[in-house]
Amino acid sequence: MAEPDEKQADHGARAPVGREGVLDVAARLFREQGYGSVSLRKIAQAAGIKAGSIYYHFGSKDEIVAAILDAGIRAVHDEMRAAVSSQPAGTSAEAVLRAAITAHLRALLDVSDYSSANVRIFGQVPQSVRDANLPTRRAYEAEWDNLLARLRDEGALKPEVDIRRLRLMLIGALNATLEWFDPKRGSADALSQTYADVFLHGILDERGADRCRD
Repeated sequence: MAEPDEKQADHGARAPVGREGVLDVAARLFREQGYGSVSLRKIAQAAGIKAGSIYYHFGSKDEIVAAILDAGIRAVHDEMRAAVSSQPAGTSAEAVLRAAITAHLRALLDVSDYSSANVRIFGQVPQSVRDANLPTRRAYEAEWDNLLARLRDEGALKPEVDIRRLRLMLIGALNATLEWFDPKRGSADALSQTYADVFLHGILDERGADRCRD
């Protein structure tokens, strides 16, 4: 018996899946299951196509991964850049940083399987795939470095602040929310405000700290 045509897979419920459709399915699987647990066959099955059909669009699993990593970084980068650039002239440094933090978390937690998959699997993929993603990753890091440096030069940040270390700490803490954030217990917006409060105002009450020193 001949195999059913791909267009009729899944009892005719699925339309033909192209390159973007394969990436959408793969990004979701990588976000949910990690790099090692997802094979080309599993991606094809979830997309409702034959495994061999993936080779019309991609030469390998790692080629799919590289595309997802780039798209994931770009999704967060676009959200953050748009949020910052939309702030009117004269907006306070605190408001600008809150907008950037909120945009990053929204992109991770609310917007895109791609950005979530990027954070989840980047440390699991082969070094060659990570190296290929570095230009896109470096561009986003530079966006943060430029923002933080501008605010420091304007006097909004302490002059002794190490921009690179601050950026590493900030983005690392934001990305780590993927491991524990539960949308049933709060929104990404509320979480972003909590994080912004800590980053911008610290955790110590100065009056309490003074009493401890006494």
